[in-house]
Amino acid sequence: MSNLVQEFNDYRTRMNEVILGKDNLVIKRLWNLDTNTYAEGALDVKTKELLGLVASMVLRCDDCIKYHVGKVHELGLSTAELYEVFAVANMVGGTIVIPHTRRAAEYWEELNQNPQ
Repeated sequence: MSNLVQEFNDYRTRMNEVILGKDNLVIKRLWNLDTNTYAEGALDVKTKELLGLVASMVLRCDDCIKYHVGKVHELGLSTAELYEVFAVANMVGGTIVIPHTRRAAEYWEELNQNPQ
């Protein structure tokens, strides 16, 4: 696993443990709702992750983008499919999304060069 991917995953895990360790009921419920939102339902998990990725790109949340790019990579998304998602996000979000597309592409390249 590349440093970029490992650093993101390690930081996310460490800080999630810190935050959840404070035992705040509202945060725990919100994060549980987030987890359940992406579970299989009327829409499959891959579709939900793709929706999450587009929303994250339009909202310009780099951590969220990395998370969803990692998830769709685990689900076997092709590079061609990912770039169609990038196209939708850039169309909806405008040119301000371009820097986030670059970082998402960089993360995707890292995931593909260093499969887990």
